[in-house]
Amino acid sequence: MNSSQQRFFKLANHPFKFRMYLLTRLPAAFFSGVKVREINEERCVTSVPYKWLTQNPFHSTYFASLAMAAEMSTGTIALSNVYERKPSISMLVTKMEATYFKKATGTIFFTCEQGEEIASIIDEAVKTGEGKSAIAKSTGKNKFGEIVAEFLFTWSFKTKSPGK
Repeated sequence: MNSSQQRFFKLANHPFKFRMYLLTRLPAAFFSGVKVREINEERCVTSVPYKWLTQNPFHSTYFASLAMAAEMSTGTIALSNVYERKPSISMLVTKMEATYFKKATGTIFFTCEQGEEIASIIDEAVKTGEGKSAIAKSTGKNKFGEIVAEFLFTWSFKTKSPGK
């Protein structure tokens, strides 16, 4: 783990500082109550509560709120690998797939455990100067450990041109 990644983990694990980051950069996640529960080099766990701002008319969590928390579990791992990196690296979701298994009620916890794989792909993008893609899986479970949904996000990584 490099020093930039250590600084990112410290920021992401600090409840107040990361909530302020969400407020300024991802206000929908802030107001929905999406939180990073755990992050390290290997995995990231996020959560989204069932509440007024995240509900749908069917008394469960709206699919877009679930997708937001799932994407954050994969994207936060990626961010930890591009944070303060030189040259700068752009990252973008280019595809998303979702499968829903169970009605989402209560707090749902999303876990992505592909930290090493994502880091390796980002390193390859930097080394080759070419855009690279990674498919990251996030599994959402309820408080009973039952799988509610699985998401696959295709992330694209590419070094930015100087001056951008």
